[in-house]
Amino acid sequence: MDNNQQRYLQPHSAQEAMEIIQRLFNKYRNAPLTNELLAYHNNLIYRLQSDIKEAAKKEGNPERLKEIDQMTDIMRSWTNLKLTGHPFYGKMRHFQLAVDDGPKFKRHVHRIHQTGGHRASRH
Repeated sequence: MDNNQQRYLQPHSAQEAMEIIQRLFNKYRNAPLTNELLAYHNNLIYRLQSDIKEAAKKEGNPERLKEIDQMTDIMRSWTNLKLTGHPFYGKMRHFQLAVDDGPKFKRHVHRIHQTGGHRASRH
């Protein structure tokens, strides 16, 4: 196999390609917007709408086509938010937007040395 062919990911199905794009999107979603990142992001959207959508049509799975449209809408909303300077809260899970509600704090629960099931929480 040529070194050039080993360099690129070659998914075998539309779902595998969507998972790769989802993983890539989640990696750069909080990165500062640059011209290179915007071009890369638009290329991923184009791939979703052209190659991957055609592969999903060949597979004959209408649910996959809906998921592709959802992913495209999420990625376009990311572009709009980043271009206006707003932060993007959330990440893509199962080809849908999962919104972060903010930071999560761990609680350490310890038992009070008394009878019964009384517990106190330390934040």
